[in-house]
Parts: sequence; structure tokens; C-alpha cells
Amino acid sequence: MTRLHLFDLDGTLMHGSAAPVELSRQLGLTAEIAELERAFSAREIGPPEFAVGVHALWADLTPDHVRAAFTGAPWLAGIREVWQEIRERGEFCAVVSLSPSFFVELLLEWGAHAAHGSVFPEVPFTRPVDLNGILTPKGKVEVADRLCARFGLGRADCVAYGDSMTDAELFGAVPVSVAVNARPHIEARATHRYRGLDLRDAYQLVAAARPGGEAS
Repeated sequence: MTRLHLFDLDGTLMHGSAAPVELSRQLGLTAEIAELERAFSAREIGPPEFAVGVHALWADLTPDHVRAAFTGAPWLAGIREVWQEIRERGEFCAVVSLSPSFFVELLLEWGAHAAHGSVFPEVPFTRPVDLNGILTPKGKVEVADRLCARFGLGRADCVAYGDSMTDAELFGAVPVSVAVNARPHIEARATHRYRGLDLRDAYQLVAAARPGGEAS
């Protein structure tokens, strides 16, 4: 038996923040990104409109800003250790996020087998954003299906970790889900719930429940 662990990024692997917030902070645009985040959370805009907004906001973004945002972000403890254990079990781990792929893909350095985000132009931007590449909540399920095909698995073999309504469709598509520091309506949809700052403890809820008992 093997499994595919699917991790959201914003609010899940990253506690109390999101990649767009951390990227905007590097440019001194915290008020501007807060307004876009508010509109997105209120469903006044969707992923395409949000992508156009942050693309305009990040006109001066450089690779150095991206790396600084990644390094300084408030990550949960234990991410690399969890992914190493997943690999040692012969299982798979992937990050699936609506945030920009140029940020999400940096998590490959920490041991994820795959990392998928919304496709933006290379930084610094010289081209407009192609809305066909912007991920949606439904798109997360489609990415999960492609990853299952890649690893020879099915939805029944997946575990999803998330915190918000952008994870709801994925939670509904797989049998096991972990709400990580999540909003109440997402906790209600999850098979497991975790509040805290260490991914090892969230992962333990799933590892201990699997056939064969405790995680090593």
C-alpha cells in the first residue's frame, strides 16, 4: 500500500500567511495585497482576477525578492522531516497551491516529489499573465488526478492537507483529509483536524491511523 500526500501551501504549510503576502511584503506593498486578499476571501474576485492584480502589483519583483520571501516565510516546523519520512515509506508528497508556481516550486528543494502552482511569467515580469495557467480549487483536483496517473495511484490512495475553501473540492474528492489550522467550515469537512505549528504532529494523525500503526 502506498499513498500520495497532497499539501496546500498558503495557511497550511505556511502558518498565518501566504506566498502573495510574503512576496508583497518584500516590495513594501502590505496594504495593497491585504485588499486583494480580502476581496478574494469575500469572493468578490476569483483566482483569475487575483492573478491579474498581483501581477500588476509585482512589477518590480526580482528573483532575490522571491528567495527572500521564501526564506523569511513563517513555515511550519518539520516539513522536510515529514517529507523525508513519506519518501522512506515509499509514498509520495506533492504541493498543490493557487500561489505562483515560481514560489511553490522552491519547495522541491525540501523534498517534495512535485510542486504545482499557478503559472506566472518568469520574474522579473516582461509578459502578461496567461489566465489559462491560473489554478482554481477545481484545478487542484485535476492536478491530483494527473499526479495519481504519474505515480500509478488513484484518488482512494490520496491524503489532502489544507485550511480554506480553496481546499474544499480536493477534500471532497479524496477519502482522507487533514484540516491544518483551518477555518471551521473546512474542519467540518476533514477526517482529521490539527492546530499547531509542527507538521510532524499533523502528519502523525494520518500515520498513526494507517494500517501498521505508528509512524517511525
